[in-house]
Amino acid sequence: MQVLTPDIATIRMDFPILDRIVNGHVLAYLDNAASSQMPSVVMEAYADYHRRYHANVHRGVHTLSQEATDAYENARDEVMAFIGAAFREEIVFTTGTTDSINLVAASWGGTFLGEGDRILVSNLEHHANIVPWVRLAETKGARIEVIPITDSGEIDMDAYVRLLPGAKLVAVNHVSNAMGTINPIAEIVRLAKAEGAVTMVDGAQAVPHMAVDVQTIGCDFYAFSTHKICGPTGFGVLYGRKSLLESMPPYRSGGDMILSVSFDRIVYNKVPFLFEAGTPPIAQGIQTGAAIRYLNGIGMDVIAELEHRLLTYATEALSDIDGLRIIGTAADKAAVISFVLDGIHPHDVGTILDEDGIAVRTGHHCAQPVMERYGIPATTRASFAFYNTTGEIERLAASIRRTIQLLR
Repeated sequence: MQVLTPDIATIRMDFPILDRIVNGHVLAYLDNAASSQMPSVVMEAYADYHRRYHANVHRGVHTLSQEATDAYENARDEVMAFIGAAFREEIVFTTGTTDSINLVAASWGGTFLGEGDRILVSNLEHHANIVPWVRLAETKGARIEVIPITDSGEIDMDAYVRLLPGAKLVAVNHVSNAMGTINPIAEIVRLAKAEGAVTMVDGAQAVPHMAVDVQTIGCDFYAFSTHKICGPTGFGVLYGRKSLLESMPPYRSGGDMILSVSFDRIVYNKVPFLFEAGTPPIAQGIQTGAAIRYLNGIGMDVIAELEHRLLTYATEALSDIDGLRIIGTAADKAAVISFVLDGIHPHDVGTILDEDGIAVRTGHHCAQPVMERYGIPATTRASFAFYNTTGEIERLAASIRRTIQLLR
């Protein structure tokens, strides 16, 4: 299928921040794996809610409350369609990927995991898909076992198959935030299901870059944050298989997750509201719907193709730089390049790039086990979105060369 290339200049006009001048240079924002930028239409959704129908959602009979509820719940329907869930009840709104994983760990894990149960976690994970499971294992007497990765940054599937028998849970990411590796997630899940294991997929770095269908993947849980899909911070999604969600106790307690309360008896609400205690971030939920409509307007297949071209261009441009080593060379990657420069600390690289108006991320990227696997303390990470350009990549390469001249 041929993907029609949209006018990138026109797309960039949707993002006011891309015109900003930083240290005398037009901003080149290459930190999209941390947070994507927000188009005007998503900003306007926030303002429109506050100007026209700011009110609390659910239960209200007045017009503003009904309008706010409709807009907020319409966002749930849009998320459901966006990731291919079977039922709207499978979409739980959270504060982000971290909150979603903690919900599963506390509610499902706290109920169904016990002494000696094995939890498989890959060596590719963000801390958010490690720490909740380690803490749970400590309290429940379960065991964490690590799925190793290859030198290229891919999950060692042979080792995974050997570890899998008897595992109760497999927690893996769809795409590595540290290196961009795209894992064969459907196969990972298929193998886990064949052994009776439950699967928790961190999709924070996948949903921004490609079409995701949770039914095709077959996973039990899938989590992502909306600030990585041109939406707001402080809002996220947990997809959970309906039958599993209905078997789980509440994660938090308070208003909206109950049907009736007395001092003698509490009747809980149905999913997904069972897991959504208290007044939610309503405007952010409405913005999430606007962000999804914006991305759908471009097309996720188009976005994937645009970003693949940027990744190919950047890989070639940076590979020509003497002393630069790319960390993570998987055959299938999202638009992320992590690299180190011989003899130069990544923080110093990031500082000089910032002088040239180029925003990248430096550090361990909340993936310290990945850094330990390669024997390095940190990397410089350039991550691209569909609104980036080859010209920005050329600026990145030139600034890296300037860094080498200054610091060597």
